[in-house]
Amino acid sequence: MTPPRPPQPALGTLAFYSEFDDFKVWKAALQAQLPMLDIVHASEIRDPADIHYVLAWKPPEGFFDPMRNLRLIINLGAGVDALTGRRDLPDGVPITRLSDPRMAQMMAGYVLFAVLRHARDIPYFEQAQRQGKWAYRHPRSPEEIRVSVLGLGELGAQAAGELQRQGFAVSGWSRTPRDIAGVRCHAGPDTLETVLSQADILVVMLPLTPETRGLLNRQKLLKLPHGAALINVARGALIDQAAMTELLQSGHIGSATLDVFEHEPLPASDPLWLLDNVLITPHLASVAIPSSAAAQIAQNIIRASRGETPAHQVTPARGY
Repeated sequence: MTPPRPPQPALGTLAFYSEFDDFKVWKAALQAQLPMLDIVHASEIRDPADIHYVLAWKPPEGFFDPMRNLRLIINLGAGVDALTGRRDLPDGVPITRLSDPRMAQMMAGYVLFAVLRHARDIPYFEQAQRQGKWAYRHPRSPEEIRVSVLGLGELGAQAAGELQRQGFAVSGWSRTPRDIAGVRCHAGPDTLETVLSQADILVVMLPLTPETRGLLNRQKLLKLPHGAALINVARGALIDQAAMTELLQSGHIGSATLDVFEHEPLPASDPLWLLDNVLITPHLASVAIPSSAAAQIAQNIIRASRGETPAHQVTPARGY
């Protein structure tokens, strides 16, 4: 005879899935906000019908299929492309992304670091150091350096504003019109090539959607001024990586800071590893911080438990 199930906590049960994030840290942060929430790792699920909420990053295909009583799916990050095009998303269950001010601050800090690194010609001096050369290059004034930010969502807008405050000549591009103080904003596909052609430093912060996948192909990258710098903190699939590599090798793209790639981890055999004009970081420009993100997650769980609309809801088919 099957023993009776223990009583469910008042708020129900949340399942956690991520191969990259610390379950114990997230569990402690969430339980500090919601003591009445049962929190289990995906590997501990006994009956998927008992799961009411999911906090996940890149769950495997079919993960949601047996969860008949889901009320909310929380994407463990700002980009939701890992949830687009899936066949196992339950109809009518809201999906939210994290919108943590500390994530936006972390991203803006990384972008500022990368832009300053290129603006002050640090890759040039790094190469000179490896060759034992004292190679002087006179610094440029920030207002002489044109920085274009592709993607003016929550993270992109904050990064563009921070660059503008540093004195750079900042332009922004987005699908729909935006208005950011001190930033020359452009919108729509007809203006993209103009924005690219005026970028001494290009910062890619677009969401990955069916419309943006492969957007920066060889033809678009060739619109950049010769020697321009490229920074990608969004998704690798936005850019034709083979074309980008060739243009870095030829010098058309003078240098790059790359945090994201078509395939992650970046294979050890990839030629990008060997390029002196490329800085590679392992997809860490902005990460979710449990201590600050837990409050937002808790509020959305409470809303979902009451049948209310959660904040920061996304549409997977749209990609954001």
